[in-house]
Amino acid sequence: MEYSFFDFMTLIGSLGLFLYGMKLMSEALQKVAGNKLRSILTAMTKNRVMGVLTGLLITALIQSSSATTVMVVSFVNAGLLTLMQSITVIMGANIGTTVTAWIISLFGFKVSIASFAVPLIAISIPFIFSNKGKRKSWGEFIMGFALLFMGLEMLKNSVPDLQSNPEMLAFLSRWTEMGFGSVLIFLLIGTILTVVVQSSSATMAITLIMCSKGWIPFELAAAMVLGENIGTTITANIAAIPANISAKRAALSHLMFNVFGVIWMLCVFYPFTRMIAHLVGTLGPGDPTQLTTFAHSLSPETLQFISNPDATLTPEQEALRQQLQGYQVATTYALSLFHTMFNLINTTIMIWFVGLIAKCVTALIKPKDNAEDVEFQLKYISTGMLSTSELSILQAWKEIKSYGDRTYKMFGLVRHLYHEKNENEFTKEFSRIEKYENISDRMEVEIASYLNAVADGRLSEPTKHELHIMLRVISEIESVNDSCYNIARVIQRQRNENLTYIPEVENNIELMFNLVEGAVYQMDISLQSNHISDDVFNRSKNIEAEINNFRNQLKIQNIVNVNEKKYPYQASVTYMDTIVECEKLGDYIINVMEALHEVTD
Repeated sequence: MEYSFFDFMTLIGSLGLFLYGMKLMSEALQKVAGNKLRSILTAMTKNRVMGVLTGLLITALIQSSSATTVMVVSFVNAGLLTLMQSITVIMGANIGTTVTAWIISLFGFKVSIASFAVPLIAISIPFIFSNKGKRKSWGEFIMGFALLFMGLEMLKNSVPDLQSNPEMLAFLSRWTEMGFGSVLIFLLIGTILTVVVQSSSATMAITLIMCSKGWIPFELAAAMVLGENIGTTITANIAAIPANISAKRAALSHLMFNVFGVIWMLCVFYPFTRMIAHLVGTLGPGDPTQLTTFAHSLSPETLQFISNPDATLTPEQEALRQQLQGYQVATTYALSLFHTMFNLINTTIMIWFVGLIAKCVTALIKPKDNAEDVEFQLKYISTGMLSTSELSILQAWKEIKSYGDRTYKMFGLVRHLYHEKNENEFTKEFSRIEKYENISDRMEVEIASYLNAVADGRLSEPTKHELHIMLRVISEIESVNDSCYNIARVIQRQRNENLTYIPEVENNIELMFNLVEGAVYQMDISLQSNHISDDVFNRSKNIEAEINNFRNQLKIQNIVNVNEKKYPYQASVTYMDTIVECEKLGDYIINVMEALHEVTD
C-alpha cells in the first residue's frame, strides 16, 4: 500500500482543520451569546432538572461540552455556582454534546456540506471584517461551520484505504474477535484518542468514519463512544489544576459521573446495543450491524469503485452503492442514538445521586491547611431573589460583614508577609494574598449586582437610602483590600531588590501597621454589629488623624535621613510607598465608618 508521509500529514491536517473549525464556531457563539450564557449559569437555582436543562441548552448552542464544563469549573472557582449546581449542569452538558454527533450523522454523511464550504467562507468574509463585534462573531461562526465540515470531508478522504489493503487491518482484526475483551480494548482506545485530540467531537467523527467504512463493527464503535465520554473529562480536570478546591471537585465529579455511567452500561452492553440496532433497523434506514458484513462481502476493487462519487456505475453497481450508503447512514444514526440514549439514561439515573457524588469528591479532595480561607462562596445571598426586598437587604448586610472579616484577615496576612524570612513561605503567603485580592474583587461585583437587583423592587425611601450606603461600603472595603495588596507588592519589591531597613525605619513601619490594624479592627467590629455610635465614630476619626499626622512626620524625617545617607534612596522609596499606602488604607476605612454612621443616624 502506498501511503506516504505526505498522506499522513494530510490526515493530521484534516483533523486539525476539523478541530479548528469546531473551536472557531464554539468560541464565536460564546462571544455572540456570552453574557446571556453567563447570566443563565449564574441564575442557576438548586433545582436539579433546571441545572441539567441549562447544561444541555448551553452545550447544544456552543457545540462543546468541554467549553461548558470549563466554564462551569471557572464559575465554581469564582463562587457563582455551588458544587451541587455544577454537577447538574455538567450532566446536561453530556447530553448537549450528543447534538454534534447528530449534526455529523444527518449532514456529514448524507449531504456533502463540504461542497458549500467555500461559498460559506465567502459569505463570512464581510462579517469578519466588520467593525461591529457581534457581526464579526457571526462571521467567525459561519467560517468555523464551513471549516468543520471541510475538515470532516477531507478527513474521510485522507484516511488510508484499509479495505483495499487488508494487511493494514491486521492490528485491528486481532482485537475485534476477543468478545467482551474487545469492548474493553476499544473503550480504552476511545478514551486515549479523546485525551490526545482534546475533543470528543473529533473522536466521534473519527469513530463514525471508521464504522461507516466497515473497519470495525457497530458494537466496538459504541465501545469507543463510551471511551470518549471518559476522555472528554480530561479537559475540565486540566482547567481545574490552577483553580481552587471547589473547582477541582467539580471537575472530578464530571469524571466520576461518566465513569459510573460507563460501568453500568458495560453490564448491559450487548442487550443495549442490540436494542439500538433493532430501533434503527425497524424505524431507520437499515440494520447497522450488517455494514461490516456487507463491506467484507465485496471485493476491495468493487468497494473502492462504488465508494467513488465521481464513478460512472452500472445499474447493479448503483444498487450496491445505495445499499452501502444505506448501511453507512444506519450505522451513523445508530451510534448517534447510542450516544444520546446512554447520556439521557445515565443522567436520569445519576441525577438522584448528585448529593452522593458531591460527598465522594469532597471526601477525595480534602482542603490543605488554610485552604478554605481562600475559597470564595457567598454565604448569605444567592443569585435567586428572596421573598421581600427588606429581607434581601438583611441578607446582604450579613454578606458585607463576611466581606469585612476577610479584609481584616487580609491585613493580618500582609503583616505576616512583612516579617516572613523563608523564601518558599514568602511566595506561598504572597500567593494567598493575591487570592484574597481576587476574592475581594469578585465579592464586590456579586454583592453589588445583588443589591442592584434588589433596587429594582419596590422599596421604601429609607431602604433605598440604606441600599446606596451599602453600595458605598462595599466599594470602600474593596479599596481597603486593594491597598492591602499594594502594600504586599511593595514588600515583595523590597525583597526582590534586596533592600534592608535600619531599625528606626522598621520600628516606624511597625508603629504605622499598629495604627492601621486598629482602624481595620474597628471597621470589622462595626460591620459585625451593624451599629456605630458617635463615640466609636469619633474614635475612628482620631485613629485616622493619627495615621495622617504620623505619615506627615515620617515623610519629613525621611528626607532628612536620605540627605544624611542613613539609608539608600531606593530603600526610602519602598519605605515611603508602604507608609503612603497605609495612609490611603486609613482614608478608605474612615469612609466606611462615615457610611455606617450615616445608617444609624
